[in-house]
Amino acid sequence: MTTKEAFKTSATELLRTDTGKEQQLLDSYSLETNNIVIDIRIITIEEEAVPIYNVSIANISPTTRIILEKIRQEFVSKMNIEDIQSFETADNLALIKQEFRKEIRLLINKYFPKTDEKTINMLVNYLLEENLGLGKIDILLSDSRLEEIIINSHAEPVWVYHRRLGWLKTNIVIPTEARIRHFATIIGRDIGKEITNLNPLMDAHLVSGDRVNATLMPISNRGNTITIRKFAEDPWTITKFIDLGTTNTEAAALIWLAMQNELSILIAGGTGSGKTSMLNVVCNFFPPNQRIVSIEDTRELILPGNLHWVPMETRLPNPEGKGGVSMLDLLVNSLRMRPDRILVGEIRRKQEAEVLLEAMHTGHSVYATIHANDAEETVRRLTNPPIDIPKPMISSISLIVVQNRNRRNGKRRTFQIAEVTETGDAHVLLRYNPRNDKIERIAESKVVYEHISLYTGMDRADIEKDIQEKVKILDWLVEKKIEDVDDIGMQMARYYMSKVKR
Repeated sequence: MTTKEAFKTSATELLRTDTGKEQQLLDSYSLETNNIVIDIRIITIEEEAVPIYNVSIANISPTTRIILEKIRQEFVSKMNIEDIQSFETADNLALIKQEFRKEIRLLINKYFPKTDEKTINMLVNYLLEENLGLGKIDILLSDSRLEEIIINSHAEPVWVYHRRLGWLKTNIVIPTEARIRHFATIIGRDIGKEITNLNPLMDAHLVSGDRVNATLMPISNRGNTITIRKFAEDPWTITKFIDLGTTNTEAAALIWLAMQNELSILIAGGTGSGKTSMLNVVCNFFPPNQRIVSIEDTRELILPGNLHWVPMETRLPNPEGKGGVSMLDLLVNSLRMRPDRILVGEIRRKQEAEVLLEAMHTGHSVYATIHANDAEETVRRLTNPPIDIPKPMISSISLIVVQNRNRRNGKRRTFQIAEVTETGDAHVLLRYNPRNDKIERIAESKVVYEHISLYTGMDRADIEKDIQEKVKILDWLVEKKIEDVDDIGMQMARYYMSKVKR
């Protein structure tokens, strides 16, 4: 689905409703999908605990919507049960949609005889989505500013997580539990999965890259649920992180130094803290002359197009329990692909950690994420069950970067950057200070600087000078608003080429 963002206004305005309740306009913009123009207004309202994400279709009037509802009902009444069932299971869905499109077109011509072709196509798309697609959920999917779309039940509005504004309540309500279940069925059918009373849980990865989890009652006893984590079409980059205050140039320069010198990095943090986003960001620092293999459960990483990158994704087994490809399978296989760098979505089990550490010991640079709230907890997670790695072994991890999200204000920040000592302990170098909202240096490096000095001949003064050079380059990238992942990739390629020429 193509999305065209027509305009955006970010000015905060104070409004007052007819009932006298004060509103504050936080953001407004328009989207266009399938020739349907959607106005988005995000507002705060008195007596509402969170802002409201208000969706309205701009180019369909209320009167037209009433007639479209009549067309929809007539269309549904003309379709017999066998047609609907064949739609749910047919392999060639495009042909079936084409037949439905013809039927809807006839009904539109009946009620809107003088309508031009562009408007007819728009109305056909609208009715198709309302009857056979995900309805207004497709509108939410078209908004690149949203990270998550949540349906908890038919009894409450759909929730969304906005990149800038956090959790928002929408004005979209799914009318029945049956409709939510129908949406889950549509999603599963498109990728060859099914959700039933006997199999009431579904975890799906869509072709678009979006990750979907669905549950049915009574497993979720308040109603059927659908959780969609959207694939980031516009990935996070280092300049976006710095511009938003998620990290600063000193922290970014230290990570860049480690990446340039092929040191392994583990990115830790809680749920929603931005671990995968940070993993995507550090990939901005890869040189273009190395082979990179990434391994994920769900495809989320987007690397610069000039890199030698092989993305790989796990696969769940089919209903018969066959055909599954695990992260461990891909990890072991990746070592036979002559990678220079290995990216792993998340470490969860002992075998995965063992293979990764073995890869580090055999000269590969590894970058991965793990659930932990600080550097010390990261070490404890690695060295205790279920991962249970001997503590001295984790010294092959050079840096631990910890991401944190403040649940009160939604801010994501780099919380700590720590090096791992020879004994496997975390030595924190940089730490976030919430009082002044800054990342501060609290200790000097012992291990990382010594490692770089050993293999490059640089002394501490040389390394500090190199870091300051990187800070200046990062400041320049931010000043010039170079935020696109491919543009940053080209700047990094020029940087590494300049180093070769010296």
